[in-house]
Amino acid sequence: MPASKKQKITLWEFFQSLGKTFMLPVALLSFCGIMLGIGSSLSSRDVITLLPFIGHPAFQLLFTWMSKIGSFAFSFLPVMFAIAIPLGMARENKGVAAFSGFVGFAVLNLATNFYLTTSGVLPTVDPLVLKANNIQNILGIQSIDTGILGAVIVGIIVYLLHERFNTIRLPDALAFFGGTRFVPIVTTVVLGLCGLIIPLIWPWFAAGINGLGRMINGAGMFGPMIFGSGERLLLPFGLHHILVALIRFTEAGGTLDVCGREVSGALTIFQAQLSCPTTHGFAESATRFLSQGKMPAFLGGLPGAALAMYHCAKPENRHKIKGLLISGVVACVVGGTTEPIEFLFLFVAPFLYLIHAILTGLGFTVMALLGVTIGNTDGNIIDFVVFGILHGTATKWYLVPLVAAIWFVAYYAIFRFAIQRWNIKTPGRETETTATQSAPVGAVGKSGYNVPAILAALGGKENIVSLDNCITRLRMSVNDMSKVDDAVLKANRAIGVVHLNDHNLQVVIGPQVQSVKDELESLMANA
Repeated sequence: MPASKKQKITLWEFFQSLGKTFMLPVALLSFCGIMLGIGSSLSSRDVITLLPFIGHPAFQLLFTWMSKIGSFAFSFLPVMFAIAIPLGMARENKGVAAFSGFVGFAVLNLATNFYLTTSGVLPTVDPLVLKANNIQNILGIQSIDTGILGAVIVGIIVYLLHERFNTIRLPDALAFFGGTRFVPIVTTVVLGLCGLIIPLIWPWFAAGINGLGRMINGAGMFGPMIFGSGERLLLPFGLHHILVALIRFTEAGGTLDVCGREVSGALTIFQAQLSCPTTHGFAESATRFLSQGKMPAFLGGLPGAALAMYHCAKPENRHKIKGLLISGVVACVVGGTTEPIEFLFLFVAPFLYLIHAILTGLGFTVMALLGVTIGNTDGNIIDFVVFGILHGTATKWYLVPLVAAIWFVAYYAIFRFAIQRWNIKTPGRETETTATQSAPVGAVGKSGYNVPAILAALGGKENIVSLDNCITRLRMSVNDMSKVDDAVLKANRAIGVVHLNDHNLQVVIGPQVQSVKDELESLMANA
């Protein structure tokens, strides 16, 4: 039966869906990082000496409040992942899935505490015993600190249990516990058993992650380049979030003692140092995987590529693409969202994207070699100001504009030469088509897109099996891929269309993708 076949999910689709769920906690983490960065920098002695008026108690209370609020995401990051993964991956009853994620995470740690207590390891306050067994206080429970990896495992198990049992029918005597109510119940039992196994198997997981970390660190200054280029190369497939999470939140990104606590993961180390009042400066071993590495390409390189595409467009078409390129540059420089520019050349010139990936990785290495120490997640102008300039010259922020200018010139020269030499059909150079004539007329909604035309180009409501979105892309499953009209989608401002297999595709919209998705869902519901 074709219907049952579409219910199956391939391993590729599973990892894509898993990576997408990381964006909810990471987006909050990015915001909290900015709050923490502003609060900690403006309450430092150096800044108060430079700007005495901010030493007023009212200002300092405000900055301390910002630091406290900003530290929230760092303190509860694992449980946020355990909730976000089943929430994002569940096809229906998402609230139940999220609730079960919290239940599963808490029960796992309670069961682990039970095992450690019955085996005689707990209770104890001996710091040597606690460190030897990697025991931390997690949600007020003394348990093995499995970090983000443990939370991801919990989230995946809860998602699988939810998909299997959220529609279960029990005998009449037990019917009250059936359906969605059964999901947190079975989660309690399964994760309770998993918590008994964790102390036995976790040392093997930790050894594997530590080995990966040693391999990356053993690559020296090529480690950041491998990470930076790898992230760009995985981005078109939607799998980059997994690599990023591995480096940011696990031992693969390094381990460091901060304020008497052993912290793992590049971003976790950075934010721990932001929160620690006795720490001065940031660890280069952590920041080399963070925002600073993106800045040469994001603040310099991609704007240079956009200018090259503008100059290479046909003169009569430049006014048509100016808005597209400017909005892409703004999204990149201010928001750290690069896909609106990258997807303008990814499909027409993959070798240019490969060069872009290599130059991005090289930017990570150059920043590390220069000793720049600017953290956070996005590599945009906000990170540059908040985590660079506001934290003083110790971050060597003054080197970023210099390197970004070099990258701007390099990208501009490479892209202009390649586009003209091989006649690459970047925006404004395409042969005019009549694709727009086949697009139905529809009112442009608040998103600024002709959503009725987009829906028609996707084959209509009946052709769409599932619809979701990430930061810049619509992600969907369709019944019949032959009904999807790429030309009409692009004629209605889609930046690109990625066909993953016979039933799954992604339509690259840009920063307004959430609004487009909401309008599509509303249109489909009212059709």
